[in-house]
Amino acid sequence: MDLKFHLNLEQTQKLIMTPELRQAIQLLQYNSLELNEYIAAELEENPMLEMENPVNALGEVESINNDSKESEIDWKEYAEKYDDNSYKQEVDKNPKEHNLEAYISYSPTLREHLMSQLCLTNFNKKEHHIGLLIINNLDDNGYLIATVKEIANLSKSREEEVEKVLEIIQTFEPIGVGARDLKECLLLQIDEDTDSLVKDLILYKLDDIANNRMSKIAKEYDLDPLTIQDASDFIRTLEPKPGRTFKSSTDVRYIIPDAIIELVDGEYIIIVNDFTGPRLKINNFYKNMLKDGGNIEATEFLQNKFNSAMWIIKSIEQRRQTIYNVVESILKFQHDFFKEGEKALIPLTLKDIADDIQMHESTISRTTNGKYVQTPRGLFELKYFFCAGLSGVEGDVSSTSVKAMIKDIIDNEDSKKPLSDQKISTLLMSKGTKVSRRTVAKYREEMNILASNLRKRI
Repeated sequence: MDLKFHLNLEQTQKLIMTPELRQAIQLLQYNSLELNEYIAAELEENPMLEMENPVNALGEVESINNDSKESEIDWKEYAEKYDDNSYKQEVDKNPKEHNLEAYISYSPTLREHLMSQLCLTNFNKKEHHIGLLIINNLDDNGYLIATVKEIANLSKSREEEVEKVLEIIQTFEPIGVGARDLKECLLLQIDEDTDSLVKDLILYKLDDIANNRMSKIAKEYDLDPLTIQDASDFIRTLEPKPGRTFKSSTDVRYIIPDAIIELVDGEYIIIVNDFTGPRLKINNFYKNMLKDGGNIEATEFLQNKFNSAMWIIKSIEQRRQTIYNVVESILKFQHDFFKEGEKALIPLTLKDIADDIQMHESTISRTTNGKYVQTPRGLFELKYFFCAGLSGVEGDVSSTSVKAMIKDIIDNEDSKKPLSDQKISTLLMSKGTKVSRRTVAKYREEMNILASNLRKRI
């Protein structure tokens, strides 16, 4: 065995993930809200950074006062304590000057809406407590999820007292709230003068109505099928989830488009939204101090901050350009979609875009994930434009395009003779798109469209 040491010279290639490269990749992955949170943090941490024409919460362009004097600053203390967040705790001397509440729209939750009505009810202290327990035990759809017995035990009341309060709450808006099941919810929404047939169908025939068994119900009631159809149509207009019209306090999402496509004089123009990638610049005051030199510790501190600021500015600008290039490429491939809609979507993969703009697929994936584009046809996530393909006589067609064709066929069918999945498959074949019956059924279910026997009307 040779245990001697040798010195060899060889050439290899390695990908080294520097902190700067990791930062650039991270910025590319951020959605608009995450990016702005990151930038806000960097603006606090780095005195070299500032935003071009920063806008305050009122939508006004703020002026920047850089009249500070170098002699007034202890740069040694500043370098040591700049990361201290204690300065953030200053109290606004005039809080009324920028009262954001005056500019923010607010929608009450279901619980808040019911509580406001409870306060206007002529309840005594005990009844008010019972009402509070009932409201706190409603789910987001407005259904009571606790039993009357459980609420009676919690409030140390008799079940009759709870039932009495519940009956009052069931008269609150939205109508149907406080029900314990679907039947009770629907019954709460009809007047006493409503046809007794409707009440009977709600009580005993909801399953048949859901499965469109109009002829079966008509035979059992010895009535004209059209009469049953009309009663069924009325029941379908009732709200099965009265609470869903109110916002959930825990599920609020805001989508800000990262890019905008506008049609101007017959030409599509791409605009990258500045809010999703604000333009930053170097603060001139601190840049001049860096040039002047002076205090060694101050110069070293500012040089580090300057290097960091330049890399952040470069990374954000690179992110903007990448988003623009990806959107431009999508627009090129899916140009017909913006003219004709979903039916014109063609199969598209990440590799197609990557090859077109000469970037890696992973970069395209990071760019499209969680990013949105506002178009003349609506707001879409960039991933929407990537879809699998199916074979067609005139080339491949996208699955989204096929779904649009299926929906269009069903929307225009005879409601008395709805088309089966096999007939839809045959129709698509005649139009040059080969889709099996099973695929039609799969796409129909994904679009929440009922089967032909459930779509049939008398």
